Amino acid sequence: MILSIDTCLNASSVAILDGDVVRAARSEPMTRGHQERIAVLAREVAAEAGVTFAELTRVAVTVGPGSFTGLRVGLSFAKGLATALSIPCVGVNTLEALAASAQAVGLVAGVLDAKMGQVYLQVFDGGRPLMAPDALEVGVAAARLAELYSGGPATLIGSGAPLVAEVLPGATVLTPAYADPVAIARLAAAKPIPGHSPRPLYLRAPYAVAPAA
Repeated sequence: MILSIDTCLNASSVAILDGDVVRAARSEPMTRGHQERIAVLAREVAAEAGVTFAELTRVAVTVGPGSFTGLRVGLSFAKGLATALSIPCVGVNTLEALAASAQAVGLVAGVLDAKMGQVYLQVFDGGRPLMAPDALEVGVAAARLAELYSGGPATLIGSGAPLVAEVLPGATVLTPAYADPVAIARLAAAKPIPGHSPRPLYLRAPYAVAPAA
C-alpha cells in the first residue's frame, strides 16, 4: 500500500495505490500554499480510500527538480510520515514522474522550463533512462534530444516541452502543470527500498546567493 506525495510543481497531489488498484487520488492546482494543504490532503485522500496511515507500507515523494520551496515541503512531510510509521520513503524525480504520466510508447522526454534560457531534461525509451536528469541551455537540450532520438513515436511532456519541440516536429507535446500522482506511486512500487532517506534533486544552484564576506 503506497502513498504518493508531490508538491514540486503547480499542485499538491496525493494518491494511494494498493497493488495495481488505485484506491484514491487527487491533485489540487496551486502555485503556493503547499505547506498548509499537503497534510490535510493526505488525510482526506486516505479517508476517501478507506485506508489508515498505519496500513501503508511505503511512502513515495517527488524530489525535484521543481520549486525549491515546494519540493522541500513534500519531502519533509513524506520523510516525517515514513519515519513515524517505520516504513520506507522512496524518492522519484519529477522528470521521471512526468514521463511516466504520459503513458506513451517510444521516446518520452520530461522537460521543465527552468527559466533563464534553460530547461531541465531527462529522456526515456520504454521507461529506461537514456540520460541522467540535467539542467541545459535550450539549444543544448534540443541537440541532446536529436542525438538520442532514433525514430518512431516521441512524446515531450512538461512546461518546457514547447521550447524544444522544433527538433522533433512529429512529436506529441504535452504541457501538464504537474505529474500524475498515480504514476509516481507506480514508479515507487517498482524501485528497490533505498538505503537512505531521499534527498532533494537540485540541478542548479538557487538564484539568491549569500554575499561574499
